Amino acid sequence: MKAWYGVVGVLAWCAGLASAQSVDPEQPVGRIKTLTGQATVTTASQTSPVSVGLPVYQGSVIATGKASSLGVTFRDGTVLALGAETRLTVEDYLYNPNQNQYAFGAQLAKGSLNYISGAIAKHRPQAVQVKTPTAVIGVRGTQFVVRAEEVQ
Repeated sequence: MKAWYGVVGVLAWCAGLASAQSVDPEQPVGRIKTLTGQATVTTASQTSPVSVGLPVYQGSVIATGKASSLGVTFRDGTVLALGAETRLTVEDYLYNPNQNQYAFGAQLAKGSLNYISGAIAKHRPQAVQVKTPTAVIGVRGTQFVVRAEEVQ
């Protein structure tokens, strides 16, 4: 009987661990709020032209064209403004305030980005990272602007 409780306990622990670390791929982490010009979002190998309200998911790649810009608002209130000819990947996103779980990670391959922090940076600033081809930015404030040149 004790072995049965042990197995049930291990299974419950594993289920809790999996649910705490996983992100529902069907759940958007943010939405496009503004758009000037043309841009695309690629998620799970599906590329869509950007329109206001389009959902953004963990793993989405956002790309803006020439003379284009867009704004993304995430579930925690983080706002990203992307300039012309920018390519950004949303690598990691976890916003679960009920369990004190936070993460925001993005890869800026090229272009410009204005970051305005939301609840994730407020509650756990060390959980926010933006990578560029030559550096990693850790957030300790509320806003920053970065420009990255594409590595050839």
